[in-house]
Amino acid sequence: MLEGRVAFVTGGTRGIGAAISALLAKDGAHVAAGYNKGEETARQFKSTIEKNGASISVHQGRVDDPGDCQRVVQEVLDNFGRIDYLINNAGITIDKTVRKMTEEEWHQVLAVNLFGAFHMTKAVLEHMIGRGSGRVVNISSVIGETGNVGQANYAASKAGLFGFSKSLALEMAQRGITVNCVAPGFIETEMVAAIPKPALDKVIERIPQRRLGRPDEVARVVRFLIDDDSSYVTGAVYTVNGGLDM
Repeated sequence: MLEGRVAFVTGGTRGIGAAISALLAKDGAHVAAGYNKGEETARQFKSTIEKNGASISVHQGRVDDPGDCQRVVQEVLDNFGRIDYLINNAGITIDKTVRKMTEEEWHQVLAVNLFGAFHMTKAVLEHMIGRGSGRVVNISSVIGETGNVGQANYAASKAGLFGFSKSLALEMAQRGITVNCVAPGFIETEMVAAIPKPALDKVIERIPQRRLGRPDEVARVVRFLIDDDSSYVTGAVYTVNGGLDM
């Protein structure tokens, strides 16, 4: 159980992030769930978690803004005294082929998906180093491994998380901090639901298990990686994709 621990989950009120937040809160951690847009959704999610007797707070901010990252991290530290786990989950898509993609669309996706993980990690790292312990889990994607038509920006951002995680894991290996990556496949979220049905049916045909994954299946891998008993696991990439890419 995670009583007395504090977890910060970016993008923590929707989709995979919400499943991670719910599981960690259920296991006793206080969850600080970050969000950018969707204040009403965040408020409703907070209410649902609290009705189950768990502890949660929601924090509005932009992970692509270093100052905002410092602000929300300090907000959590001021109110709850510590951050044991950072789950860098926030992500966006702006899908176009490279020929049609603008520089702004390229930068927007990398700013949130890759730079956001850097900014948030920078914001919590000195605190974790000072305490001599911490867990950082970066949520990547199968697309970072395989690429995908119309998703060069998304694939580049998610592939970048692999190198970022491995490098940071080496830097933090003697400081009691582990850094790992989880790479989900196609999961039942709003993002995947936006894929036209004919295209999604073709994707499911390519998945050996012939189904989409569930957000809770990703959350359980994150839960394993933050556990005290997982202290020897660092610099790893865990895939959760039903066999789509091995």
